[in-house]
Amino acid sequence: MARLLVLQQKQPSPSLIPSSLSEFNGVRLNTSVQYKRKAWQSKGALEVTASSAKKILIMGGTRFIGLFLSRLLVKEGHQVTLFTRGKAPITQQLPAESDTDYADFKSKILHLKGDRKDFEYVKTSLSAEGFDVVYDINGREAVEVEPILDALPKLEQYIYCSSAGVYLKSDLMPHCETDAVDPKSRHKGKLETESLLESRGVNWTSLRPVYIYGPLNYNPVEEWFFHRLKAGRPIPIPNSGVQITQLGHVKDLATAFIQVLGNEKASKQVFNISGEKYVTFDGLAKACAKAAGFPEPEIVHYNPKEFDFGKKKAFPFRDQHFFASVEKAKSVLGWKPEFDLVAGLADSYNLDFGRGTFRKEADFFTDDMILGKSLVLQS
Repeated sequence: MARLLVLQQKQPSPSLIPSSLSEFNGVRLNTSVQYKRKAWQSKGALEVTASSAKKILIMGGTRFIGLFLSRLLVKEGHQVTLFTRGKAPITQQLPAESDTDYADFKSKILHLKGDRKDFEYVKTSLSAEGFDVVYDINGREAVEVEPILDALPKLEQYIYCSSAGVYLKSDLMPHCETDAVDPKSRHKGKLETESLLESRGVNWTSLRPVYIYGPLNYNPVEEWFFHRLKAGRPIPIPNSGVQITQLGHVKDLATAFIQVLGNEKASKQVFNISGEKYVTFDGLAKACAKAAGFPEPEIVHYNPKEFDFGKKKAFPFRDQHFFASVEKAKSVLGWKPEFDLVAGLADSYNLDFGRGTFRKEADFFTDDMILGKSLVLQS
């Protein structure tokens, strides 16, 4: 593995004012500081302030990130509309959410049914409705964003969910917002979207999460480890297991999305969003066990080049160092993650997998290939 250099970036300290604690799905969010927000204004643009109620459109919003973001927006008094194809339920009750809170949320959320790839429908339906702010949670290609901008010429802010996967692989870590990006990345559509937003002169903000985890995660991140821990199986980890990665809790990401709304410091800016600490693959396996109350797991390392897994994915993370600095978001926005890794994994386990709910059934096919060869080598 290439030598890794970890660089620490210092950011100027912002002016901060105290803020009250907020409630989120039965879990107190420690938002002890809040950035002083002023109205963002540019030539020909309407003023946007986070303190006033906005007519907000969320592209997507019926799963994971959108579930938590939409609740925070409704709690702040905004009128929230979800644009979806209508194939999934428009709302669902969150784990540990009271019936009263869910009924209140459900009564306030609005829905606009359509396919975002039907560009003419997007233009006509959005222009008829008119929205102040767009949160684009599921956008993948720039061509999907153009009709939204065309339909909303007076749009005050476009807030985009990008990905830290856009960065060019480097030996100088962590990734910072000014780092080189990879135009051949599988997330190149997100890069092109950021470029489009800049070229159109709109007030935009882009958040680049690393790996996201938390209750109702549809990607097998922590769930992959929980399945193996529950079954009492060894955990197969590629190569040395000292590859460094980073996870950010979905509720912390939702809070960051709220803090960029109407924030002039977020205008035309990119922010990495994730947890504050980095973790090795081996360390992540141990953290999952600790969070869920399982004994420390047996870890088996293997060389992926010795196996043909076909189309199956043997491990849920990219086999490399992959982590990003969140110092810019902390200093500029006054944002700070509530969850450390073990506490966040415990929150995910207790509110989801520990209740017997998960997105994918356990599949130990590739594990058995790895462990079978390991046993032969040991005999």
